[in-house]
Amino acid sequence: MLKNPNMFAKISSSRFFIPTVAATAAAIGSTYFLSTRNFASNESPKAFVGDDKWIDLQLIKAEDLTHDTKKVYFKLPEKDQVSGLEVASLLLAKFVTPKGSNVIRPYTPVSDVNEKGVVEFVIKRYETGKMGNHIFNLKPNDTLAFKGPLQKWKWQPNQFKEIALIGGGSGITPLYQLIHHITNNPEDKTKVKLFYGNKTPNDILLRKELEETAAKNPEQFELHLFLDKDAEQVPSASSGFISKDVLKKYLPGPSNDSHVFVCGPPPLYKAISGEKVSPQDQGEVTGALADLGYDKTHVFKF
Repeated sequence: MLKNPNMFAKISSSRFFIPTVAATAAAIGSTYFLSTRNFASNESPKAFVGDDKWIDLQLIKAEDLTHDTKKVYFKLPEKDQVSGLEVASLLLAKFVTPKGSNVIRPYTPVSDVNEKGVVEFVIKRYETGKMGNHIFNLKPNDTLAFKGPLQKWKWQPNQFKEIALIGGGSGITPLYQLIHHITNNPEDKTKVKLFYGNKTPNDILLRKELEETAAKNPEQFELHLFLDKDAEQVPSASSGFISKDVLKKYLPGPSNDSHVFVCGPPPLYKAISGEKVSPQDQGEVTGALADLGYDKTHVFKF
């Protein structure tokens, strides 16, 4: 690049135009064009671009995680594509019932946002859940429609000095998306504490990934598990639920340097933060966090 961007303009406007300089500048311009074109071509194409278009993805495989939870792998349209998601965002899934009704549910992928050719989800099936039961019945090569992404929170590296993630059951997925993204970015020094509640050791979703992340990043990531039963079987687990006393012990307190993210079933929201009024309205903070002095400027509910 020219050290003085005005030099070429001055010379070209002079009565004495020097061909050698013109040729040099042309060469520089060509090099710049080629380099920027190559840079653009190095950016992976995105499967989902937020254009409200439903895209059918083919199921590659499904793995049992627990008695009612599977990890499912869907193939993106092109093998060199990334999903197009940012942290923290989700996709909508849709299928049409035999009667012609649309069933639409939001799901947060657990795969890396830069992974090519595939997008992965952790899906929990509830007895009366239409989408979960539909996905559990899919066979390899069957398709499911997705669209998005829908951004819930735009994460910026070092946005806070510390964050606390409070979750239960399948609510781990957006929290894990944050954990994975932060701990895999060497430039992001944010400290992360996860408080994750489940019924039994077998119900802990993504347990292997969480324990490996804690082992690899002991100075950055703290893992606190809570179990209703058999907590003694898990080294990082405590018996019981995520209480106000636990949060008081481990959280730094409300400040602009920290933030709390919550995701889980309705009873967890009720006890910890209060539920959202709607997808667009976070509602007031109640429960344990309110008792500890937190308000909506310190807490985000997925």
